[in-house]
Amino acid sequence: MSYADKVFKNTCRDIINNGTDTKGELVRPIWPDTGEKAYTIKKFGVIHRYDLRKEFPVITLRPTGIKSATEELLWIWQKKSHNIDDMSLNIWDEWADYRGSIGKAYGYQIGQKYNHHIITSYNNQETFDIVDLYKEIDEYMKNNVDISYYPSAEYETTVKYKKDDNYDIVAYLKLDQIDAVIWDLKHNPYSRRIMTNIYNFSDLYEMNLYPCAYSMTFNVTKDKDSNKLVLNGILNQRSQDVLAALSWNEVQYAVLIHMIAQCCDMIAGEFIHVISDCHIYDRHIPIINELISREEYPAPDFWLNPDIHNFYDFTKNDVKFINYQHGPQIKDIPIAV
Repeated sequence: MSYADKVFKNTCRDIINNGTDTKGELVRPIWPDTGEKAYTIKKFGVIHRYDLRKEFPVITLRPTGIKSATEELLWIWQKKSHNIDDMSLNIWDEWADYRGSIGKAYGYQIGQKYNHHIITSYNNQETFDIVDLYKEIDEYMKNNVDISYYPSAEYETTVKYKKDDNYDIVAYLKLDQIDAVIWDLKHNPYSRRIMTNIYNFSDLYEMNLYPCAYSMTFNVTKDKDSNKLVLNGILNQRSQDVLAALSWNEVQYAVLIHMIAQCCDMIAGEFIHVISDCHIYDRHIPIINELISREEYPAPDFWLNPDIHNFYDFTKNDVKFINYQHGPQIKDIPIAV
């Protein structure tokens, strides 16, 4: 069996045998066909750990569509979109408004720019001409900072006050979250601050669904045999519907690590998935029991187009599974909303 099959089966059995049943409790989700509360059996603090150098984490008990999973991933991380009209999938239709927007969620948050780091600073100038200053900064940027790779990149000049009324004129490089990750991996790979977070509290009530998978932390180690840098990642997820999306999400973020590693001339390494509330819905329990009784197959090989070295050039057609044997698909899974 694939290692992902083993992890999936063990997690399902643990939830069913040892989890907490929320039946009768105050829960938010409902079944859209009846309006009844959708209860779960849940476990807290589930952690899955995979080594992407050994095997790609996809179950074989039923198929996981890698191209569709990648399309949604790129919709968020590459297109930085929060409008369902920007992809061909229908999985977000329940949460979209009449314009196709899911609110200030997912891709919207990835695309928000922030002052990432200081690119130049002019110290303790008592007076300055703002026009001359911008010309000087423009010249500095042309000669010292290549931002052509980063679509979100721009710079912002501000006054940074210090004590005793002293101040610096500071130019910050502004990047969005994915560009900041790639910048740091290329320029400062051993930083312990390379991460994203889309759980923006000030925007939550303008999101049609709070983010489930909300944070990625990247960390670089070194492969002892090849001496190449290894890109590792931790996905933090507040809520996980095991049947509908566990394998889907793990495929997506394993793909993301592979893509970013290739763009930064690294090897994809460990992928850790940390789930706060890992649950199986009541209507899903019979389906899960049948699913984990199925025959398993060896993990497929994962192919990523080796000619792509810019994250913004990847498409869903640049990934595929080779020799992917799997059980039959499960159709019409009921989804709580």
